[in-house]
Amino acid sequence: MKTYIRIKGLAVLLALAWAPTGLWAGPLSIFAAASLQGPLDTVAADYDGASTISYGGSGTMARQVSLGAPADVVILANETWANWLFDQGHAPTQPRPLLSNELVLVTPLGGPTFDSMDATTLRDALGSGRLAMGQHMSVPAGIYASAWLKTINAWDTLRPHLAETENVRAALALVARGEAPVGIVYASDAQASAKVAVAWAIPAHQHPQILYHGLALTQEGDAFLDHLITRIALFEAAGFTALP
Repeated sequence: MKTYIRIKGLAVLLALAWAPTGLWAGPLSIFAAASLQGPLDTVAADYDGASTISYGGSGTMARQVSLGAPADVVILANETWANWLFDQGHAPTQPRPLLSNELVLVTPLGGPTFDSMDATTLRDALGSGRLAMGQHMSVPAGIYASAWLKTINAWDTLRPHLAETENVRAALALVARGEAPVGIVYASDAQASAKVAVAWAIPAHQHPQILYHGLALTQEGDAFLDHLITRIALFEAAGFTALP
């Protein structure tokens, strides 16, 4: 009988070696970017065997793996973090590109939409509130968001008015609860919440390409990535973008 357990938060710091399939008796351990929550739950539940998922910001997940956290596979929303893990010798195989996504501005349901976007328009939309987004130094959604703000010459204006969060779903939650008037999240995050609306679709050419990469740390993790690739349509239905 299949068992599926979802675990949020950081895992206990114990290392797993790359071992032959079947030697590890515990559930498959998956570390994943918070934005994958939903479709990844379903993919893991469909997998043959018990699994646990730890969701968080990609930077946090990468650092935990580098310190020896017990993961079979890690899926990150940023190519730089994925390459860092591999280059530091924490993954035995190169990162596998899996998916893409888009950035959007969201407001609480019933909020304004925009016909154009620049620093003044965005600053005026905030009023006395703050712009919710992932931490711009470590969270991929925040890294992409800050790149976009710099592209439209809005970074200097908006930086004092940011509400930076530890992962993109936390930024989404601030807007959904009405605690932030505007947020920058992935299109898939906006689709996952009935309490926000897309106010502006951020042009893809105004920030680096969003790429999710998977790194298998054990043979069981490699088998799970093979399984995930067969379920890309499930992620597309959730607002992600398949790679060519």
